[in-house]
Amino acid sequence: MIFKRFRERTAAPRAVLALGCAAVVLVTAAAPAAAATRVGEAGTGTWYAASPSVPGVSTQRPAPGSVVSATLVDDLDAKEVADRLERVGIDASQVRYGVRAHRIVYRTRGADGRPTTASQLIATPDNGRRDLQVVSWLHGTTVYRGDVASMNEASTDRAAALLFASTGRAVSAPDYLGLGVGPGTHPYGDPQATVTASVDALRAARAFARQDRRTLTRHVLVSGFSQGGPATMMVGRALQQGVNPYFRLGALAPVAGPFDLSAFEAAAADDKVVRSSLYLAYFATAWNRLYGLYDTPAQAFRAPYDKTVEALFDGDHQASEIAAALPPASKDLFTPEFLDTIRHPTGKLRQRLNALDTTCDWRPDVPVHLYHASGDKDVAFDNARHCQRQLTANGGVNRLTDVGDLDHNGSVRKALPLVVRQFDAVPPGAGASGVTNPWTAGRAAPSPR
Repeated sequence: MIFKRFRERTAAPRAVLALGCAAVVLVTAAAPAAAATRVGEAGTGTWYAASPSVPGVSTQRPAPGSVVSATLVDDLDAKEVADRLERVGIDASQVRYGVRAHRIVYRTRGADGRPTTASQLIATPDNGRRDLQVVSWLHGTTVYRGDVASMNEASTDRAAALLFASTGRAVSAPDYLGLGVGPGTHPYGDPQATVTASVDALRAARAFARQDRRTLTRHVLVSGFSQGGPATMMVGRALQQGVNPYFRLGALAPVAGPFDLSAFEAAAADDKVVRSSLYLAYFATAWNRLYGLYDTPAQAFRAPYDKTVEALFDGDHQASEIAAALPPASKDLFTPEFLDTIRHPTGKLRQRLNALDTTCDWRPDVPVHLYHASGDKDVAFDNARHCQRQLTANGGVNRLTDVGDLDHNGSVRKALPLVVRQFDAVPPGAGASGVTNPWTAGRAAPSPR
């Protein structure tokens, strides 16, 4: 079998291209960012975390969540925010405030547990309030490092952050590891790396807010799209379990997530998913770097693609470039043996997939509102039902809303204003324990569409 040597390994560091509208220099700090000062660089809109060095005095290594640098990437009034949302097809009727957004580089740990850096977008409302609810927005599958919220002002993820911030909330939108200006390659689908980068992003958001004399309230409103759907549930579970001494779970709103990853990858192997070869190739190359899925590319990929596929998923190729370089069908890209292994996983692969098949298999202390489109041909609607069944079996309060006969990307554009309304119902300082069902209290529960 191809997976007989399923190994625990990580990718070697790689040189990456620096992208962005302003130069960001990653500088080492001698003390945590909480003690940092703002050091401006004229004309760049960038400031760096810096601390004085004291000869002969040992200092602590900067903690995860320490801010390394911040670059202003958007400064919009309410009308400009609304225009940006309408440009990508998102209802802008809920916009109330202007928004300032920064690309933040912060310290975290890689999939191998070693110190590294990652980037995120932090968006804050121009409303004068000092205490802000915080939203953690977790993005979907992204192959090109320049397409994340902190880098691409035209992206749906940038628009999502602007929408949440324009309603009066602070937003932490992590790029995850290896995307944005983070070094290396993205460990696509690795649970620990996803949670660590996202929680450390919240720590960095809190530290950054303090620089502006603002406070983030403790209960985090977590939402995400596609890959960010399971990420929402994983980050929510970690917050509920106390992964951070300050932050707590406030609400969960996953959108169009592949909650049954085994079934999703099997469907991609059978070409029952739109862009099946691209999704499966991203999964295969990323998991090979992480865990060792094959000994040589030829075991997984047909010639001549075995010579080219791995280099395409380095984070520096856009999705359109990758799609043009691959056959559209998985059967024409992968070997029959590899496809059979994906359809019928065993051993360590089965265990790894199971961790991502069970991201909803727990009892949240807050209601969960799932959003999915019945017309989604990338991630089937059954994935939402899979999550709902697990939540219900554990006694978790949940609701599933079908946002209509829309494609995958259309689902998030339709769902985002609904998520805002859901979050509007969460009191700013509300605790998570003893929650009642907001959809059934004093009235009949609505039927999932």
